Amino acid sequence: MHSLPLFHRIAGHPVIVLGEGAAAEAKRRLVERAGGTVVGEGDPAARLAFVVDDAPEATATRLRARSILVNVADRPDLCDFTLPSVLERGPVLVAVSTGGASAGLAKALRLRLEGLLPASLGALAERLAAARNAMRARWPDAGARRSAIDAALTGGGALDPLVEHHPDAVERWLGEESPASQPAIAEIVLRNDDPDELTLREARLLGTADVIRHAPNVPAAILARARADAERRALDDTSPASGLTIILKRA
Repeated sequence: MHSLPLFHRIAGHPVIVLGEGAAAEAKRRLVERAGGTVVGEGDPAARLAFVVDDAPEATATRLRARSILVNVADRPDLCDFTLPSVLERGPVLVAVSTGGASAGLAKALRLRLEGLLPASLGALAERLAAARNAMRARWPDAGARRSAIDAALTGGGALDPLVEHHPDAVERWLGEESPASQPAIAEIVLRNDDPDELTLREARLLGTADVIRHAPNVPAAILARARADAERRALDDTSPASGLTIILKRA
């Protein structure tokens, strides 16, 4: 992974934007839309800067010397951070980035995603946030709660995020009887070292597992497909684990 994806809150904070023309104006609009205040280079409180200039090297160096993170238009080699193409559905933000390799490709992917994500997705996120205490009350165990939410949000589930839902969908889901629990342990036998050769089921299991028990020769590229916060354990570790456990072996 060439970058660490972050969503930076700038509401109420000063952000430097330097330059003229359409590209600079676009950066100013982005800052203001996120609630930031556009300021000049001299503002001592600024920690982010956008530079739109034909010869930005000296400006970028000067700003970076003040511990300011810099984005330089069309110069990924001078950027401390890059701007993704963003799809917005209320509190849901989907960011597509190519690390500065091709803004056009990022935009094309975002436009394709626009057609997949329903307008109600933001409302679904807000209702899930409002139901957080109710979910904790119903599933006090964090692993059980995560499994229930994963099942509801999977394709065809009660809260499938890719379809439109009734405004009371979350409340109805919480009122339903719990479905039969999934097996606590599943096994994946790798056929080769290529993560792209994982089946859809295997990729889904890795993406939802709470614990990964794996052989020492399982490639890092395969382990990277698991949730970043999933526990990693050696296959001979038999200590108790809650939630879904995946066993990863080589064929």
